[in-house]
Amino acid sequence: MLENLAAIKSEALAALAAAKSIEDIELLRVKYLGRKGALTHVLRTLKDLSEDERRSAGSAANLLKEELELEIERRVSILKDSVKTSSIDISLPGRKRFLGHIHPLTIVTSRIVEIFTGMGFEEIRGPEIETDWYNFEALNIPEGHPARGEMFGNFYLDCGLLLRSHTSPVQVRVMEKMKPPVRVIAPGRVFRRDPFDASHSPVFHQIEGLYVDEDVSFADLKGTLEVFTQEMFGEGVRVKFSPSYFPFTEPSAELSISCVICGGEGCSMCSHSGWIELLGCGMVHPQVLRNVGYDPDKVRGYAFGMGIDRITIIKYKIDDIRHFFTNDMRFLRQFREA
Repeated sequence: MLENLAAIKSEALAALAAAKSIEDIELLRVKYLGRKGALTHVLRTLKDLSEDERRSAGSAANLLKEELELEIERRVSILKDSVKTSSIDISLPGRKRFLGHIHPLTIVTSRIVEIFTGMGFEEIRGPEIETDWYNFEALNIPEGHPARGEMFGNFYLDCGLLLRSHTSPVQVRVMEKMKPPVRVIAPGRVFRRDPFDASHSPVFHQIEGLYVDEDVSFADLKGTLEVFTQEMFGEGVRVKFSPSYFPFTEPSAELSISCVICGGEGCSMCSHSGWIELLGCGMVHPQVLRNVGYDPDKVRGYAFGMGIDRITIIKYKIDDIRHFFTNDMRFLRQFREA
């Protein structure tokens, strides 16, 4: 019996040492320690031995069972560690860190500022919370004007202030502090009570331009904006000025460009007209000049304002303004090389 146990031990330990997987070890456990295993069979035959033989053989069989169980546990542990180690290939290159990219609105804002600073304009910023004077009164929008009403899209605060509805207040603040000549560009966020849909947002971005000096003419304004449109959209773009109305400019105009999508043939972007409205502009109203202490008989100026979101939509052919605010990485990654 003891010789039989020795043979089982030698065979089992050799098989466990040669096992290549946890599955192989499980098969060996069943073969030697299972209900029909070799060692189990030996334990069942102990009853046929004499009392002395049963005592010595039983002790040896139990010791062998414990030894095999420990060896099985050890081999399983070794194989598990081997699997963990082999899953790491140290020869592979490291993973690159994800790098952020500039938002398309920031790209376009920077480009607009770059174009105008190249023409001698200085970038200026202003507060987003304004007084009635700067947002309306100083810009020739008197009490009772429809644009001042809450129902027309303004966010009023309890303290009598409001979130600015355009970037035009910046030009008033600049003219109060500076004497002509004044040539500034003012980008920033503005707020209106618009719905949040494919073409509207309660928060959007504008950029304001102002030039005041002696003998400034509408021809200067046209020339400046024609250079801007060519720099922004390419030399092939055509420009059209149409009469319009703004309280703070006189005369006023809207500038349209030939559709950059269809080339003027007509599409959904240009409402099949071949033209896209781009910005509003005009000569600074004499009353605005008086409000800041300028003499309209001695100096003149022009101003213009445009929506940065709209220009970004046109430039990159984007169909929904909400893409700018949803933080969808699939959308934003398209502009990493812009």
